[in-house]
Amino acid sequence: MFENFDAQLLARIQFAFTVSFHIIFPAFSIGLASYLAVLEGLYLWKKDKVYLELFDFWKTIFAVAFGMGVVSGIVMSYQFGTNWSVFSDKAGPVIGPLMGYEVLTAFFLEAGFLGVMLFGRKRVGPGLHFFATLMVAFGTLISATWILSVNSWMQTPDGFAMNDVGQFVPVDWWKIVFNPSFPYRLTHMVIAAYLTTAFVVGAVGAWHLLKGTAPRRAGVMFSMAMWMAAIVAPIQIAAGDAHGLNTLEHQPVKVMAMEGHFDSHPEGAPLILFGIPNTEEKRIDYAIQIPKLSSLILKHDLNAPLDGLDTIPDDKEPPVAIVFWSFRVMVAIGFAMLGVGLFSLWCRWKGTLYENHWMHRVALVMGPSGFVAVLAGWITTEVGRQPYTVYGHLLTADSISPIAAPAVAASLIAFIVVYFIVFGAGTFYILRLMGRLPHDPMPDLDDGPIRSSGITPAAQPGHHGGKHAH
Repeated sequence: MFENFDAQLLARIQFAFTVSFHIIFPAFSIGLASYLAVLEGLYLWKKDKVYLELFDFWKTIFAVAFGMGVVSGIVMSYQFGTNWSVFSDKAGPVIGPLMGYEVLTAFFLEAGFLGVMLFGRKRVGPGLHFFATLMVAFGTLISATWILSVNSWMQTPDGFAMNDVGQFVPVDWWKIVFNPSFPYRLTHMVIAAYLTTAFVVGAVGAWHLLKGTAPRRAGVMFSMAMWMAAIVAPIQIAAGDAHGLNTLEHQPVKVMAMEGHFDSHPEGAPLILFGIPNTEEKRIDYAIQIPKLSSLILKHDLNAPLDGLDTIPDDKEPPVAIVFWSFRVMVAIGFAMLGVGLFSLWCRWKGTLYENHWMHRVALVMGPSGFVAVLAGWITTEVGRQPYTVYGHLLTADSISPIAAPAVAASLIAFIVVYFIVFGAGTFYILRLMGRLPHDPMPDLDDGPIRSSGITPAAQPGHHGGKHAH
């Protein structure tokens, strides 16, 4: 039934499907690992058990998310051999060692200290346990560093030469690892991971504040998340702007698609806010635009000329509609995050951060926004690179394995079924964990009198730990 399908398109859909499932887990675990380190550090510093209780609460969620991230990542590596063997052969001398370095550094570091962090708090000293948590957080950042280096090299390749059989061979590893787009992409992605985690933590805190249970614990996590949103969201917007300028320098065609500029603008290009890309007629229908603002943003000059897709051959254009809309989704969510951060500052100034239910409802709705923004950003990046796998040097059509479409389709269907069952169950379990109250750090008044030193009150008849006990 799939004989008339294109094997290349199916292979791209398969990789897009698996990477979309995978990316949401590292985006969450990178930020959550650092959040766990902050919580444990605050507990050791302030000796306030609420931070320890929150650490134990989020630690379990981290373990599940981390495991699903590892499993989903393994699947992608197999596709390099099954569906993209030509790409692996040609680019392997460069990307193979970089991905190997991720295993030797990040995976080994995480594997060595993850067990201590999850199960060793009562078996090792507090200092060593905190060190283990820091190493797990550091390992997630190292993992992101190597993966972003690989992907950035595919976007802005540097430090290589071509050998006689058409392979990319290393010439300068410093230029390969620290290629032109790498610092911008690493910064943008890590901040995105932190914001993704902050809004998940904020949504969980808001949920419990709305329910009226565990106000101390919920208030602490909600306040920390909103500080992160207020401080980091504007930093992310600035980092995204810098990344965009770098993309304009090295991948101008991608920016043309992002901006929806089918035509060149010699005297200043408009910023198209919304519209419907018409790829057949090469225009944006029903465009809502601000004159010359795109030139001001990209060139810092209202009248700066900007080339359009009319300067690019049709077969070298990316799918404009996908890139155009995914970019706008990402940017819209970024500014919505900024709005939530500003709203939280206003509530904090008014002294109603923990009582303003509209604030809590907004935070709850924005809980999954980070995942959507990350996916939209990656779609913009990867689809905008087309029709290349290694930008400007290796076409996607020349990277695929000699494999029949039915074989790719069969594995794609299998992935869809298995992923929705396995990762659907895992996500459901994580949501269940988030909905459960962590153990009370201090007894409520209806749980009986607080025990002072040297005083052991008699057991209360019929006492079962109060309404919040589990």
